[in-house]
Amino acid sequence: MSFFIAEAMAEPGAAAAQQGNPLTFWGMMIFMVAIFYFMIIRPQSKRNKEHKALMEGLAKGDEVVVSGGMMGKVVKVTEEYVVVEVANNTEISFQKAAITATLPKGTLKSI
Repeated sequence: MSFFIAEAMAEPGAAAAQQGNPLTFWGMMIFMVAIFYFMIIRPQSKRNKEHKALMEGLAKGDEVVVSGGMMGKVVKVTEEYVVVEVANNTEISFQKAAITATLPKGTLKSI
């Protein structure tokens, strides 16, 4: 017998008692995958679809918000880029993916 560590005394039926039901294990695994899907994957794919629809629907004259928080009016739309007028005679070119939202018409006039 060791002074610091007590010896483990196992009962003959203890190994069988610790063995769980495999259906319980697989049931919990399926439950965790379902939670992961409904809490993370599904909402993210929904947001991606909405953003893709936003980028495809951009047109000249739309008032938009860029990912950095800058607001402006769309002057020109190409396949990958958008030219946004942020002030009088000040135009900046952005990638379409940088557009985060469109604003209702007349929002920029009220600012």
